[in-house]
Amino acid sequence: MPGLIAGAVLLALSYVLLYGLINFFPTFVEEFYNPVFYPGNDRAVLFFMHPFIIGLALAWFWERVKEIFKGSFIVRGIELGLVYAIVATLPSMWITFSAIDVSLAMVGSWFMYGILQATVAGLIFAKMNP
Repeated sequence: MPGLIAGAVLLALSYVLLYGLINFFPTFVEEFYNPVFYPGNDRAVLFFMHPFIIGLALAWFWERVKEIFKGSFIVRGIELGLVYAIVATLPSMWITFSAIDVSLAMVGSWFMYGILQATVAGLIFAKMNP
């Protein structure tokens, strides 16, 4: 259940951040208008499933490693976000930047978003499933 709740919260967060980016950083968002970022209508639903995939995957990971995180639920949530960033997000952003013609700013924003996602999910898990 915490994984699905985290997925729903992450989906809402992605919408809030998307609209924030569009309104506050419109020139930055222009890079997303590249056709490479639109997979077509038949696969667009996969994009909206992503927060639930992350939520469920991190819930499984949390269940296996939660005992090693010490402190308040805030500290534990932040630690999960940082661990995820180092183990999964940094390597995937490294290969993305090296293999695809995207700007460093774009990859940097994706990296920060990955940290935020994992931290928010970690806070949810640490509160619901200490």
